Amino acid sequence: MFSDYRYVSLEDPDMRSFAENDPRSFLKQYDKQVIFDEVQRVPHLFSYVQSIVDDSRIMGQFIFSGSQNFHLMQSITQSLAGRVAIFRLFPFDFQELKSAGWLQNDYTAHLLKGFYPAIYDRDIMPSDFYPNYIETYIQRDVSELLAIQDMSLFRKFLALCATRAGQILNMNSLAKECGISSPTVKSWLSALENSYVIFLLQPYYRNFSKRVTKSPKLYFHDTGLLCHLLRINDVSQMDNQAIKGALFENMVISEYVKKRYHKNERQTDLWFWRDSHGNEVDLLIEKPHETEIVEIKATRTVMPDLFKGLNYYAALETDVKLSKTLVYGGEERQERSVARVVPWSEVDI
Repeated sequence: MFSDYRYVSLEDPDMRSFAENDPRSFLKQYDKQVIFDEVQRVPHLFSYVQSIVDDSRIMGQFIFSGSQNFHLMQSITQSLAGRVAIFRLFPFDFQELKSAGWLQNDYTAHLLKGFYPAIYDRDIMPSDFYPNYIETYIQRDVSELLAIQDMSLFRKFLALCATRAGQILNMNSLAKECGISSPTVKSWLSALENSYVIFLLQPYYRNFSKRVTKSPKLYFHDTGLLCHLLRINDVSQMDNQAIKGALFENMVISEYVKKRYHKNERQTDLWFWRDSHGNEVDLLIEKPHETEIVEIKATRTVMPDLFKGLNYYAALETDVKLSKTLVYGGEERQERSVARVVPWSEVDI
């Protein structure tokens, strides 16, 4: 997409030293149509770029990229507010895999493999990729955000988060099991969110009753990492229907999150809904003119009872136009009177 741009990695010690010690000469040499990768390594560079952008008024002359979202965004918001367009690069979505010929018919393979580009592009085994990913990226990223004294305790915390994927988040329980304080749990969760390891899906509770869940659900952006943390190394270990269902739900909701950003549909809000009796809608998509409610089931066979949660919610909601969707593990799209049935590989927003 950017073949006319020069590429400069500020991970390179010589380039980083040039940019740090002589930023004016550096930006005179790399003055336009240039990609600065790992630009958060030289945060004071942004102030110099601001002057160049304001004087030249040329759009798109610099592209900044970096793997550490928190530091990158901090520098951008301080120096370049109102002068940038921000793009978040998530792991592959289904359409990207399909266009590259990598999307398989069996979703369980993707649950285990995950969606990080390097795994597909370099044909790396998940068992090799994810331990190194944790060591070289997650721990580095988080340790720069937080002064973590005991990294083994943080790894335990990360593994405990994995056991709660797709569940209502109870911070007190997580703190007690990990042996840390509740404020530390909040801090570590925030760091994992800023590093795009996890995301929290907030509950929808503006209607019907006060007796609804008001705590968020925890999900991982990538199921390959989630499987690694759960010590799932083979598809056969997903025979347990509860485990497969939780992983499938995580994968599909993560796909909706990716699609929301990839299509720039940020005016649509994503929620879940659950009341005190256990009635639940897995995903609620609030759009400008309607609300879509989504049930997510790993089964490959569509049975009438799969629509129970959708019908229950629809009976309560009388003020908003609703559309109902069942996302399942099969391959056939169906238009039923009760709801539309969508294969996992065709999730859209």
